[in-house]
Amino acid sequence: MRLYSTKNKTSFFSLEEAVMKGLPDDNGLFMPAGIEKLNKSFFVSLESMTFKEISYEVSKHLIGDSLEDHTIKRIIDNAINFPAPIVALDDHTFVLELFHGPSMAFKDFGARFMAQLMGHYNEYQNTTLTILVATSGDTGGAVAAGFYNTPGVEVVILYPSGKVSDIQEKQLTTLGKNITALEIEGTFDDCQAMVKQAFLDLDIREKIRLSSANSINIARLIPQSFYYFEAYKQLPTKENDVVFSIPSGNFGNLTAGVFAKEMGLPVKHFLAATNANDVIPTYLESGEFIPKASVRTMSNAMDVGNPSNFGRLKNIYSGLGSTWNNMRMDIKGFRFSDAYTRAAIKEVDALYDYTIDPHGAIGYLAYRQYQSYIKNSQGIILETAHPAKFLSDVEEALNKKINIPESLCAVLDKKKEAVLLSTSFENFKSWLLQNK
Repeated sequence: MRLYSTKNKTSFFSLEEAVMKGLPDDNGLFMPAGIEKLNKSFFVSLESMTFKEISYEVSKHLIGDSLEDHTIKRIIDNAINFPAPIVALDDHTFVLELFHGPSMAFKDFGARFMAQLMGHYNEYQNTTLTILVATSGDTGGAVAAGFYNTPGVEVVILYPSGKVSDIQEKQLTTLGKNITALEIEGTFDDCQAMVKQAFLDLDIREKIRLSSANSINIARLIPQSFYYFEAYKQLPTKENDVVFSIPSGNFGNLTAGVFAKEMGLPVKHFLAATNANDVIPTYLESGEFIPKASVRTMSNAMDVGNPSNFGRLKNIYSGLGSTWNNMRMDIKGFRFSDAYTRAAIKEVDALYDYTIDPHGAIGYLAYRQYQSYIKNSQGIILETAHPAKFLSDVEEALNKKINIPESLCAVLDKKKEAVLLSTSFENFKSWLLQNK
């Protein structure tokens, strides 16, 4: 597998270089030099394959000879060991539950795969690897769980103070050992900017071995493509067009879906479903990408005002013709307020006796709106986190108590341990050089 930077297509990198660096020196994003179609035999066999078998075949197809087959199999066996079931709401609407992993969020797939892959590459290194990650909510808990107690790896998680749910905060601040949480007095975009600046700071790079666990790291996107094939496999019929409705913040999840389509998965459209942080729906309407300060919403994991993976999407759709028009052929943009989100949570409960979280509710709204003007489709809504992770908002919307899984209950009584920092990069840099 060869990769290049989205800002320079003439220099190539190995998978190990891309994964362990996280970001190219030019502040672009690593991209596969080519994504080829899977063999037709893969799709013929898809119905009878297990999730692990699908994950192995897709990994092998993407990674090629960068890793030996037995290493890929070991990584998959250790990382993809929980299901991704679809639940039918009606004959045309399905929910893909991505919350059956340790942190009960879709980021578990990427975080666990990345931890296994980095552990493999880091096995014979003598110096500690420091993982920097910014989180708007779920990434932090997934990365913390994925890398917890990994030898030779220290994890530093930056999260926006007061802008994640109580359970999300406990998941990333209570593990200790090789996991450190930095509570930043700002937004997710501030956290993300600080992480990116650290990768470009020569003083830090000379003293600390850095990598990233955000979706800016290509190792996050590879495994996130697996469950698109798994979801398609589970559809009871393949007669109608397939549409994936994706609650979107930093757009790694949607980009991984586009990777799956590039590999041959028959997807009609991707629905970029956002809250008030609607930079990409606005781009799809106007052709102008204008980052803006993020605003806080009840679907906090999507509170992103400058989505990093837009660079990858532009790269994918920059072939013949207009990048904007090419992207709009595949991706449709939607935005919904908190009021509509609450109403959707109520509607899904009333109509289908199903409890959906605020992010999934926005995916549901996007598909319902899509259905109003494009008929005869099957919609798969990505339910990206367990609703109990957003307990107060969901219970308030439903006006009733919901069940809290035991694994989430267990973190509530633990003591939060976090370092409070301002958004000053110099303060962050000083802390990093003194502590890592």
